Amino acid sequence: MQNLSLMLVPVLAAQKAAGDGLIKPLGHHELLLVLVQLSLLLLVARGLGELMRRINLPPVVGELLAGVLLGPSIFGLLLPDLQAHIFPKSQEQSNLLSVISWLGVLFLLIVTGLETDLKLILRKGKTALLISLGGIIVPFITGFGLGWLLPDSFLANPEKRLVFSLFIATAMSISAVPVIAKVLMDLNLIRRDIGQVTLAAGMTDDTIGWILLSVVSGLASSGKFDFGTIFHSVSAAILFLAIAFTIGRTIVDQILRWVDDYVGGISASISAVLILSLSAAALTHALGLEAALGAFVLGILAGQSRRFSNEAGHLLEVFTAAFLAPIFFAGAGLKVDLLTLLVPQTLLFGLIVLAVACVGKFTGAYLGSRVGGLSHWEGLAMGSGMNARGAMEIVVATIGLSLGVLNPQMYSIIVMVAIVTSLMAPPLLRWTLSKVVMSEEEAQRLEQEEQDSRSFIKQIHRILIPTSGGPNIQLAAQLVGYMAHQNSIEVTSLYALSDKQPQKKGRRAATQVKDTAAEEALASVAEEMQLPDDTTLQTKMESGRSKAEVILNEANKNYDLIVLGASEQMRPQKTLFNLLVDRVVQEAPCATMVVKSHLPQAKGEICKIAQQKLTKILVPTVGTEYSKNAVEMASTIAAQTGALVMIVNVINLPQVEYILYEQRSLTPVKEIAHDLLEQQAAIGRNLGADVKTYILQGTSPEREILKFAQTQEVDLIILGSNIRMVTGRVFFGHRVDAILSKAHCPVAVITVP
Repeated sequence: MQNLSLMLVPVLAAQKAAGDGLIKPLGHHELLLVLVQLSLLLLVARGLGELMRRINLPPVVGELLAGVLLGPSIFGLLLPDLQAHIFPKSQEQSNLLSVISWLGVLFLLIVTGLETDLKLILRKGKTALLISLGGIIVPFITGFGLGWLLPDSFLANPEKRLVFSLFIATAMSISAVPVIAKVLMDLNLIRRDIGQVTLAAGMTDDTIGWILLSVVSGLASSGKFDFGTIFHSVSAAILFLAIAFTIGRTIVDQILRWVDDYVGGISASISAVLILSLSAAALTHALGLEAALGAFVLGILAGQSRRFSNEAGHLLEVFTAAFLAPIFFAGAGLKVDLLTLLVPQTLLFGLIVLAVACVGKFTGAYLGSRVGGLSHWEGLAMGSGMNARGAMEIVVATIGLSLGVLNPQMYSIIVMVAIVTSLMAPPLLRWTLSKVVMSEEEAQRLEQEEQDSRSFIKQIHRILIPTSGGPNIQLAAQLVGYMAHQNSIEVTSLYALSDKQPQKKGRRAATQVKDTAAEEALASVAEEMQLPDDTTLQTKMESGRSKAEVILNEANKNYDLIVLGASEQMRPQKTLFNLLVDRVVQEAPCATMVVKSHLPQAKGEICKIAQQKLTKILVPTVGTEYSKNAVEMASTIAAQTGALVMIVNVINLPQVEYILYEQRSLTPVKEIAHDLLEQQAAIGRNLGADVKTYILQGTSPEREILKFAQTQEVDLIILGSNIRMVTGRVFFGHRVDAILSKAHCPVAVITVP
C-alpha cells in the first residue's frame, strides 16, 4: 500500500501542477508542424532562389515568391485541405514560425552591419540624410492624401480617417532594409558607394519610419494625438544611437577582446556578437523602437572591432544566407492572399495604391539624391533601392490589422505593395546601376580593397611576440614597431615559463609579475617597439608544461602573426634554431616570422641593442606566394623607415663543364625574370616603398645573394619560405638555410602554414 502511494505521487503532482496553471511543453503535433513548415519553406525558397540566380535575378526574388507559392494564393487554391493542415490558421502555430522569421530579420541585419563601412557612410552622410528625408517626406504626404481620399469600404472604422491616413502615410514611407541589403549583397553592390549610400539612407529611413509607426500606433491605441509618445520615441532613438556610437563602441570592443583573450576561437566570437546583438535588439524593442535597429547597430560596432575576424563574419553570413534569410523572406510571402485582390474594386484601388507608393518613393529619393549631388542615374538607382518595402511593410500591415486600423482588403493591398516593390527592386537596380559611371575615386577604392583582401600584410591585425630577452627578439620588436606605424595592429608580448605544475591562474598581467627577468624582457620589447599611441600593447606572463606549449596555446587565440627571435640558447649542432622555435614554427596556426640578428648575446642578462638603422632591405624572390609575402613585409617596414627595397631574382646557371652555354639563350629567361620583378615591385610601391629590382646570375643563387648583400651593404634580408620537415626539424631549404647561417646582416624568414 505504501509503495502504491509512492507511485501515485508523480501523478498527483502532475495533476496539481496542471491545476496551478504551469506552462505545458510544446506539443508533439505543434513541433511536427513547425518542422514540416521549415523544411518546406526552406526547400522551395532555396530552389526558387537558385532558379532566380540562374536567370540573373537575385535569389531574394525566388525566396519571396516561395512564400506566395506555398500560401493560400496557389497551394491553398490547388490543395486547400493539405495547405490548411500544413499551415493552419492557428495563432500559436503562427507564432512559432514568426519567431524564426524574426531571427532571420535580426541575423540579416547583423550581417549587414558587419559589412557596413561606417567611415564611408559618414563621408556620404549628408547625401544619405537628404535621400532619406526625401524618401520619407514625399511618400508621407502622398500617402496621407491617398488615405484621406480612399472610399470608406477600405477603412476598418470610417470615423477614424485621420488615424487611417497617418497609418497609410507611414506605410508608404517605410523601406525594407533587409530586402535592400539582400539585393545589394546578391548583386555584389554592397561595397560600392551607391550601395553604401543606399544602405545608409534606407537605415535612416527605416529608423524614422519606425518612430513614426510607434507614434501612429500610440495614436491608434489612445484615439488622441499623444505628444508624450512622440517625445519618447524620438528621444529614445537619439539616446540609443548616441550611447551606441560613443561608449557602446568601446564596450563592444572590450567584450570581444576579453572573449578572444580568455576563451578564444571563432565560435566564441560569433556567440559573443550574437549575445550582444540580440540584447541590443531587445533593448531597442523595449524602448518602443524597432528591434532590427539594435541588431544593425551592434553589427556595425562588431565589424569595427579588430577582434572579430573576417572568417567569423563569413561563417555568420553563410548560415544566415543558407537558412534564416530564406525562411524569413518565404514567411513574408506566405501571408499574401492574391485571391482577395481579384475583386475588381480592390484590384483597381490596389493598383492606385501601388502607383502612389512607387511614385512617392521614387520621386522623394530621386529629389533627395539630386540635392545631395548624385547624378541622374544614381538618383534613379536610389529610388529603385528605396522603393523596396518587403517584410517591413508586411509587419506594418500586420500591426495595422491588429490595431483595427486596416480591414482585410487594405491589408492585402499593402502586402501586395510590399511584395511587388521588392520584386521590382532587383531588375530596376541592375538596370539603373548599369548606367552609373563609376568615379575614378571609387574605382581606386574598390581596387585597393580588392588588393587588400589578397594582401598578406593587410590581413595582419594581431601580432604575438614571445620574448625571453636577447638581441634577436629586440630586433624583431623593432620590426614590429615599424609595422605598427603603417598598419593598425594589436601586439601581445608574452613571457613563457615552463612549469611542471602550472599555477591554476595561469594568466597574470606583466605588471603584477615579480619575476625580474620577465619584467626586464617584457619592458625591453616594449621599449624597442616604440609603438604609436593608438596601438594596443598587452603584456603577459604565462606558464605551462613547456614554453612552446604556452606560446602555441596563446597563438590559437586568433593571432595573425607570431614574431620569434632565433635564439641560440640550447641549439643542437647543425640546426638553425632551438627546439622551442622549431616546434612553434612547425605547429603555429598562423604565419610566423623568425628574426636572426647576427648580433652577440650576453648570457644571463638582457642586453640592449642599438636601434638598427635600415637603409637597404634585400628581398630575394622567385615569384611564389611566399616571396610576395616577404616583399609586402619589407615594403611595409621600408615605408616607415625610408629604406630602399631591393628585390632580386637569381638566374641559376648550370655548371659550365656540363652544358655549353650561349649568352643568347638567357634572353627569354631574363625577360621572365624582369616581368616577375616588376610584378613584385608594383606590390611594394603600392605599399609606399621605394623599390629597385635586380637580376643576378650564377651557379649558386645563395652565394650570389650573400655576395650582393655584402657588396651593397644591405641592412636586412627578408625571405619568404615554406616549411619542410627533415628528421623532425624545421628546414626551409638549403638556400634559405645558407642565407640564414652565413649572412653578415640580420635576416627574417616568413612562413605561412
